[in-house]
Amino acid sequence: MMKYIPFPAYYDDAPVDLSFVYKDETPAGKHGFLQAKGDNFVFEDGTVARFWGTNFNGGANFPEFDYSEKIAKRLAKIGVNIVRFHQLDAEWDHPNIFSFTNGQRRSDTLSLDIESMKRLDYLIYCLKNEGIYCYLDILTYRKFKSGDGIENAVQLIDAAKPYSHYNRRMIELQKKFIYDLFTHVNPYTNLAYKDDPVFVMSEIVNESDCFSRKIEVEPYASEFRTLYKQWLCENKIDAVADHCDINTMSDKNLVEFKIQLQEAYYKEIYDFMRSIGVKIPITGTNWTINSANIKAQRKTDFLDSHIYFYDWSWRENEKQCANCAISENPGYNLYTLSIMRAYGKPFFVSEWDMPWPNEYRAESPLYYAAIGSLQNWSGFTIHTYAYSSRLQYMNILGKEVSSSMIGNVPYREGIFSTWNDPAKFGLFYHAALITRRADVTPSKNKIKVKLNTDTDLNIPQLKHIGEISSFASSFEDGIDPEKINIVDKEKKELISDNGQLYRNWDKKYGYINSPRTKCAYGFLGNNLSIELDGVKIKTETDFAVVALSSLNDNPIEHSDNILLTTVGRAKNTGAEFEGNKMINYGTAPILIEVIQTEIEIKTDINNLVVRSVNAEGFYIGKIPSSYENGVLKFSLGITAPSMYYLIQAE
Repeated sequence: MMKYIPFPAYYDDAPVDLSFVYKDETPAGKHGFLQAKGDNFVFEDGTVARFWGTNFNGGANFPEFDYSEKIAKRLAKIGVNIVRFHQLDAEWDHPNIFSFTNGQRRSDTLSLDIESMKRLDYLIYCLKNEGIYCYLDILTYRKFKSGDGIENAVQLIDAAKPYSHYNRRMIELQKKFIYDLFTHVNPYTNLAYKDDPVFVMSEIVNESDCFSRKIEVEPYASEFRTLYKQWLCENKIDAVADHCDINTMSDKNLVEFKIQLQEAYYKEIYDFMRSIGVKIPITGTNWTINSANIKAQRKTDFLDSHIYFYDWSWRENEKQCANCAISENPGYNLYTLSIMRAYGKPFFVSEWDMPWPNEYRAESPLYYAAIGSLQNWSGFTIHTYAYSSRLQYMNILGKEVSSSMIGNVPYREGIFSTWNDPAKFGLFYHAALITRRADVTPSKNKIKVKLNTDTDLNIPQLKHIGEISSFASSFEDGIDPEKINIVDKEKKELISDNGQLYRNWDKKYGYINSPRTKCAYGFLGNNLSIELDGVKIKTETDFAVVALSSLNDNPIEHSDNILLTTVGRAKNTGAEFEGNKMINYGTAPILIEVIQTEIEIKTDINNLVVRSVNAEGFYIGKIPSSYENGVLKFSLGITAPSMYYLIQAE
């Protein structure tokens, strides 16, 4: 029978403080500006940069001053070293970068709000002091208005996708916004944004392209046809532009025109940013749609993409979600990320999530971190920490489930808000260590996959290769994707080429087996025991994540300070599921399932003590243990059950 205990999350603190592990990384920017060099991001002093972090969305980017200080310290404690400022320009939330209050609605978006910028400035200052870098979005959810000089503005969706790629007025408005933002001087750092190395990356436009976004609103559809006709004429191509279907993907001329149109847009914005002194790496968008959209970003500094593991329908009378596990999924969609990486360039994942209320979401942080480290990606930011920083929404509550509309999509804030989710946010300690220290070593192999927009625009279905070897895409040369076959799917298991990652979708579990971090995840109760190098895990609870990380530079067998985390299902009090349907949201407090497991650690430290740590960060009990023949043995889940345990020399 499942046993649950309360494990509330406090918005202004964390149960374990790992900031000492990264004490030499403060303040953010000490290594100089970030640069893109080959496969990696590298700071000016030669330090390779790896990031683990989160998004702040909408109003969360403009918190009260006291909150900024507390949240920066909290993020640093759990190992976060980057925040992506997302949806700064979103009109559906307040404050936003154009308006501080919900009072009189502005008729234009031509200037930055003074009060909003004060709050954003101070937040950046606080993050910088704690060693946390900033990823700055440019165009995300801006609602262009008639006062901006935009025709038929009411018919345009957020960010005016895809018309903002080619309409001259919209491009000039984007340039003005970029100039105003990057030349803005932060009074707390005395630096303009363009001159502050706390900023490390920027994207031109969020989730946009000319391929999946229909072109139909006038006068912008006619403007597109005019540009297309000019291009056909310049390239001496005998084709008709006036009456063709401009939204088809089967016309090769049209596809090539759209590629070049997007390339020109990215180049114009990129060159403008460089002309005003912006130094950081810049990408075009983060939208994995097809190979044409990848090709259009060839000349940007790095590639970025998003990935989600969910299938939900979340309305008042239809509360369904993808209530399934990565560990049991034979064809997880990680391939879309791997292909999105351009050969010879850094790669970053600025949005990912396996959202609440999926009961098995605890698998995701360490799984993503491990795959990213294997692929030598530069980092991740989860979507999202929160949509708000107003304290009435940040107290110790269960998931916020009030309806809200973001664009035209029905969201539940609690689905994507992670700040109080033990199942995901609670595992950030280990995920940060895996990513920032590269605990999982990069793949031994590096496979270049050739994409061809002339023959196939679809993303190759290489569903398993990302868990085995490092690979990236190219349009110049490489292996035909149809000829890549390094996975024996009949075995129903995957082993990375460095031997550190394993997943078996038949037995429904996986593990991470690196010197400094070891983890077993999935339906562990189905397996007698999992034996890693120097660590044995035998779990009675059916579904669980059991993770150990050394909190110093030594491997676990030589470490005198180890963090052990056990977590599985986490839910609101009284929450009920029926398959993939949620019958009852539940109420506060948040509960975690008690994980019953036996641990054996081979260690040369003979005076290790295991202590349980509660949600407030206090020791609540000493776990009985034995040490014999170089092996520390103990059981969890009976004495002082918790989520966190510290194994330290006495």
